[in-house]
Amino acid sequence: MLYDLQDNVFSLIGEEWMLITAGTAEKCNTMTASWGGLGVIWGAPAATCYVRPQRYTKEFLDREDYFTLSFFGREHRRELALCGAKSGRDTDKIKACGFTVKTAACGAPYFEEARLVLVCRKRFAQPMDPANIPADIREKWYPERDFHTMYIGQIVEVLARD
Repeated sequence: MLYDLQDNVFSLIGEEWMLITAGTAEKCNTMTASWGGLGVIWGAPAATCYVRPQRYTKEFLDREDYFTLSFFGREHRRELALCGAKSGRDTDKIKACGFTVKTAACGAPYFEEARLVLVCRKRFAQPMDPANIPADIREKWYPERDFHTMYIGQIVEVLARD
């Protein structure tokens, strides 16, 4: 199924956005992201995503062994914007969006309304080292010095709507 995907990865992540979700069906958090990648590492299909330290979702990503990346149609743009603007600490974003939480075989939460879900087993997490980021990028993207943590997840399941 994974190798049958026809989506343009750059459009999928950079233009359509994705929800990074971790936790359990009972208690999870999600955030919108437009930075990430898909490829192969360590002999397996993988996804990368990047999360700033102040994001509530990071607590869930750090604690759990699995996370999901959910992709939606354009009809859910408003909901994705909300999930990028509000914190799950203060707002029940999932309820506000009207999303239905489902769980993958491994127990990772995702949303029934998504058209494509990549279920990922967390294989690596590391904060970005500012010393290795060029000055122009640090100045433009990190004025608050809140450098992302990079997560690499092995894609273990793909859920797609027909």
